[in-house]
Amino acid sequence: MSSSTPSSTPSSTPSSSSSPSSTPARETAHETATYTHGHHESVLRSHSWRTVENSAAYLVPELRPSLDVLDVGCGPGTISADLAERVAPGRVTAVDAAEDVLVKARAAAAERGVDNIEFAVADVHALDFPDDSFDIVHAHQVLQHVGDPVQALREMRRVCRPGGVVAARDSDYGAFTWYPRPAGLDAWQDLYQRVARANGGEPDAGRRLLSWAHRAGFTDVTASAGVWCFASPEERAWWSGLWADRTTESVYARLAVDGGHATPEELTAVSEAWRAWGKDEDAWFLVPHGEILCRV
Repeated sequence: MSSSTPSSTPSSTPSSSSSPSSTPARETAHETATYTHGHHESVLRSHSWRTVENSAAYLVPELRPSLDVLDVGCGPGTISADLAERVAPGRVTAVDAAEDVLVKARAAAAERGVDNIEFAVADVHALDFPDDSFDIVHAHQVLQHVGDPVQALREMRRVCRPGGVVAARDSDYGAFTWYPRPAGLDAWQDLYQRVARANGGEPDAGRRLLSWAHRAGFTDVTASAGVWCFASPEERAWWSGLWADRTTESVYARLAVDGGHATPEELTAVSEAWRAWGKDEDAWFLVPHGEILCRV
């Protein structure tokens, strides 16, 4: 699976937002969105594939030994462990809202022998860390799922040291594109966006990151874009298979049915469309991401 991260022109648009450390909303902020994906095996199959190289290449120039890093929404911790290896003897604190996935993350880090990392449960809207605690604060595929991404970025800024960097990368479902274009995958895209928004998230987060950063009070923001491209037989089988399984077996499937967005029969049809698409030797899928590096 390939990834690229072309740069764009830095932005310095000012914002009238107040200092993050004095934001009154922090006192009562908490997660209000429902995580659309859950932690079914089909979800972790995708998340465990992620590395610094394929999911945070835009951040690599900022990484160096002895930095302290906060990895927000770490999931199964593969990116977190990569970060820890790159900043050693610095430390990585990896947090997620779900304790069950942190069990897997701890086990994965221990198996790799990464010992400069610790894991904790946390809500990005109200992080339980003092001001100026970290040199880098990172979030991958997180802001699309939270109830208040601007408040989340304010908190990430609050715990970042002066001179440090807040980094975020999110996909943009509305910009996904693929070939061939069967009706079943168009139905999947429409359904996913409806379910995600009903859960309080924003599936087209990638295009909004720069705007959210400005609203959070950042004035030195470098915006860029990166992609995942799935085109080889192995890549197509992997990508289509995980979405076929996710569509019928994960928390997302239950939320789609319970929310009145789809029937089980409709989900089965979408799942079958994914499997059929994945067998086409001409099939090609592009996942674009927005990226921001915000200097504090």
